[in-house]
Amino acid sequence: MLQALPLVFVLAGVVLYVVLGGADFGAGIWQLLSGPGKRGERIREHAHESMGPVWEANHVWLIFVLTVTWTAYPVFFASVATTLSAALFIAGLGIILRGASYALRSGAQDGRELLAVDGMFSIASLLTPFTLGCAAGAIAAERVPVGNAAGARFSSWLALVPVMVGLLSVCFSVYMAAIFLAGDAQRARNAEMADAFRARAAIAGVVSGGVAIVALVVVHGDAHSLYTGLVHGGALVTMIVSGIAGIVTLGLVGRRLYEPARLTGAIAVAAVIAAWAIARQPELLPGLTIDQAAASHDTLVAVIVAVLGGGVLLFPSLALLFTITLGGRTAAEPGTDTAALGQPGREPGAFPMRVTPTAPRIAVALLIVGIGFANAATTTWLNVIGAVAFVAFVVVGFVAILPRALAADGDDPP
Repeated sequence: MLQALPLVFVLAGVVLYVVLGGADFGAGIWQLLSGPGKRGERIREHAHESMGPVWEANHVWLIFVLTVTWTAYPVFFASVATTLSAALFIAGLGIILRGASYALRSGAQDGRELLAVDGMFSIASLLTPFTLGCAAGAIAAERVPVGNAAGARFSSWLALVPVMVGLLSVCFSVYMAAIFLAGDAQRARNAEMADAFRARAAIAGVVSGGVAIVALVVVHGDAHSLYTGLVHGGALVTMIVSGIAGIVTLGLVGRRLYEPARLTGAIAVAAVIAAWAIARQPELLPGLTIDQAAASHDTLVAVIVAVLGGGVLLFPSLALLFTITLGGRTAAEPGTDTAALGQPGREPGAFPMRVTPTAPRIAVALLIVGIGFANAATTTWLNVIGAVAFVAFVVVGFVAILPRALAADGDDPP
């Protein structure tokens, strides 16, 4: 159980990256397919404005997946990173070019420069999910052997199954982006953009389903062991769930219910990833099981504690970011009564908090308990107590420090 738990975290991170980061990539691809003229310009502007505030936050999940994987499963990570180095390099370059495009776009002087920046952004948005999907397909098709650069640098991820997974990754990105952008346009009461991306979401959903069926046929012929795993047991159940969720998503999009469509679309994508994981367990690579690939006990405990503790801070922060972005509440309206939002005289959004003298002491006690039980204890249930104590330490410490930091910030001269 301990050896597999970080892998559960990794798969959750992959799902979040495919859904959120994929929607970000898909928005760039829709910019590439926006067409000429004023309408195309409006589509590109809407895609940029929707994803601009959150694009960098979406890549948190890629960093999370890489960090947990190389720490918890070093042999697996080294094998994948060396054999698939070319694909991962192209994906990394695409992410860098996308980031540069966001910076350069604000400084573009005319339409020609803006078109060139958007072109670079769109091409990078297409290459990145494709190469990442090819890398995932190579792992799924058992084309990555155990060892340092033991597999072919190019043919391992440019084979038929990996390329089909790469195309499926692009389709998923475009599909999720269309749903997200339609929902954003609906909230902004932009009927033209909402209808435009509603039609695109319907087309992308049908194409994604078709590509998924073709991919399954290709897997049957080129990676039969993977196909066998996908059509039996728990993997088959999750594949069925994915298909049902995909159909429900199309129905919701047709009825302009974009918020629930985001959820069902995410479920469809998550089920595909879960099916692949179930079909391949307990192996990560050919001849390398999860238990064999896992790091030492102390390392796994440290990873689990770090993930749980970091999640306590990360999830509320991301939730606040998306809430502010989706709600358009980046600033208070003129004339807002600050007294109604908190203590009189405070800035909008500030809230009163009191620090009790016992909070720092409780935080220190929880830290000591966490270190002791998570590292010195030899039984699993004591390790769990230690992990819980670490999480509680983060929460209590945050509550103890934040009000003082806010008070100090409020005392600074403007």
